[in-house]
Parts: sequence; structure tokens; C-alpha cells
Amino acid sequence: MPEVVRLARARLTRIVEPGWAVAGRWLREFGPVETLRRIDEAEERTDGPLPLPGVRAERWAGLLARAREAPPAERDLERVAKLGARFVCPGDAEWPGQLDDLGDERPVGLWVRGGPSLRMWALRSVAVVGARACTDYGVRMSASLGAGLAERGWVVVSGGAYGIDAAAHRGALGAAGATVAVLACGVDRVYPRGHTQLIDRIAEQGLVIGELPPGDHPTPSRFILRNRVIAALTRGTVVVEAAYRSGALGTARWAQRLGRHAMGVPGPVTSGLSGGVHELLRKEGVLVTDAEEVVELVGAMGELAPERRGPVLPRDLLPAATARVLAALPGRGARTVAEIGREAGTSADDTIGRLYELRSLGFVERHGESWQLTRQAIRGVFSDGGPP
Repeated sequence: MPEVVRLARARLTRIVEPGWAVAGRWLREFGPVETLRRIDEAEERTDGPLPLPGVRAERWAGLLARAREAPPAERDLERVAKLGARFVCPGDAEWPGQLDDLGDERPVGLWVRGGPSLRMWALRSVAVVGARACTDYGVRMSASLGAGLAERGWVVVSGGAYGIDAAAHRGALGAAGATVAVLACGVDRVYPRGHTQLIDRIAEQGLVIGELPPGDHPTPSRFILRNRVIAALTRGTVVVEAAYRSGALGTARWAQRLGRHAMGVPGPVTSGLSGGVHELLRKEGVLVTDAEEVVELVGAMGELAPERRGPVLPRDLLPAATARVLAALPGRGARTVAEIGREAGTSADDTIGRLYELRSLGFVERHGESWQLTRQAIRGVFSDGGPP
């Protein structure tokens, strides 16, 4: 990447807002150096064509004001270098190619804090997002997903916020795994402030990234725009808890729009914090309950979750004909061989043989000319919800 292009992109992160498609078209059509030159050399005016198309005069005036106040890009690069951070932009070897799926809304560049290669980590990553004001259930599920994915060699990506995000990060860190925090502010700032230790630990063990230059603060719109980066960077997004208006659902919608997997962890139907997740699952989302099921969706062919099934009961191991004889015995009381045979559809001799087989296995006992279930069999045979 030519240094002049890197410097132009770094300075543009101070001038244009993240995800602005108009600026993305400028970069695509004119390139970052020419785009920045037209902004720097322009003068405010209210009539006549503007040096760059597709923007209103009022917004153009705002861009010029920000350009005048923006420090040289070299100063920002030196500032983040003291933190062990760097600026990564399209064309760099470390740039994650999947971000290009955002088209004109892709980041101008990313400020990256931490040692690992962002491109390599993004190739095998999953987003785990959800509500800030979450329940204990949500915290447990998010931490379990984070740890389970990390143990299977997946990078856990989230937004570093309170609640579900923090639990996912901590789950991955606790499993000595890889995690990435995507911030809506400069990578030299911590938001929320209560997560100073968490963000510092992520930077030491993983990566902290953001679109905004050092020192920039978060705003509500920047949190929303940040979600598109989380969705594009990863192979799929898991929403653990989210109300109907939760921003985490925006990440899942971005994932769907980009052809990524959108997954949800179900919760109680009486919980408002799971309402948005359930709506996602009713439409195009996929239900997941643990890391194995997530990996089955986003992983390579053959990475299957184990088959889910209930416990195997002793009666499940019986031959079909013997099971029919057993089923002909009532839960209470006894029956004769003839009554059992009629119910099971077998001959008297075959019924007697099956009954003695069942007696040797502890299922039935004989009382004179009649047969009945043993006490142990009543508890075991009908433990799957059969008659009492």
C-alpha cells in the first residue's frame, strides 16, 4: 500500500462518518488521494457544482469544517503506534477481504490494536451479540458460547458492551481463546469506562478494532453503524438475548443481507428480552443452543453437532415382539396369558416364551396364572411419560 494512500485514508476517517455510501462512491470512483485533495482544496460555496458529487451543500460545508480541524494523519498514526496499534486499509495484506462485501459502505480503514493478524482471525470467526441489560440466563449462555467456540478454535467477535457482549468476550478469554472487540469509538478510548480492564485484556490476548480515529467518541448512530462491521467480518452472528428494538438484531439483519448465517438462542417466551430473538427465529434465523450447533452451521463440511436424543430406556432395547408383549401389561393389576396374547397379537406359546424372557430381565413377575409388571419396571418402563 503506497504511503500516500494510507495517509489519505487515515485522514479521511476523521472527515467522513463510518458507513456513508456517498463517500464510499468517491473512494471507488476517484480514489482516496484525489477525494482528499478535492476536499482540502475546496472552499465553501452555496452555488455551482461541488468538487465531489452526491452531497448537499449543507453537508459539504460540514465536511470542510471537519477537514480544517483534522490533524495530520501522521500525528494519528504516531499516536496509535505508542499503544501498539496500527491502521489497516483495503489493499493491505492484513485487510479482511470479506469486508468488501459491504460495497460502498465498507470501512475507509480500520484502526487495530493488538498483535494477531486481523485477516487470519476473521477467516474463522463468529459474532456473539445481544442485550446490554440481560438476564443471568443470557450471561450464562453467552459465556458458554464464547468459551465453547474458543475451545474449538474459533474467534469470538463482539462489541465490548455490557451484558451479552462482555460475557462472550470473557468466556473466550477464560478458555484462553481468541476474541475481537469492535468499538464505536477510537481504539485508544474505552467505552463503557467500566470495561477498561476487559478491553485492555482483549488487546493483550486478542484484538480491539474500530473505524474511528484515536480520541473519537461514540454516538448512538456509530453503535448502529458498527454492527455492519461485526456482521461482515464474521462467518455468522449469534443473538443470545434481544428485545424487539435491540441493536443486536441489526447485526443479525446485516448478516442475512450479506449472506452470512443469522442464529438465535431461544429463551423463555414470557421474557421480553427474548422477544426479538424469537421473532428472528420465526423468520429466517436458525435456532442454536451451544457452540457445537454454531460450528455445524459456520464450519467446514463434517463439523457436525452430536445428535440430540433422550435417554435410552431398558424397554428400547427389547425386540419388537417382546416389546409388544410388555406393552400389553397394564400399569396396575395383572392379566392372564390369553389376555396378554390377544392384546399383543401373538399365540399363547409365543406369549409365554416372551413373558419368561421379560421375567429374566426383571420386567414382569408371575402370580399364579396371571402376570404383572414388577415395581421396578413400572418406574422404569413408564418413566418416558407413559401411563402411571
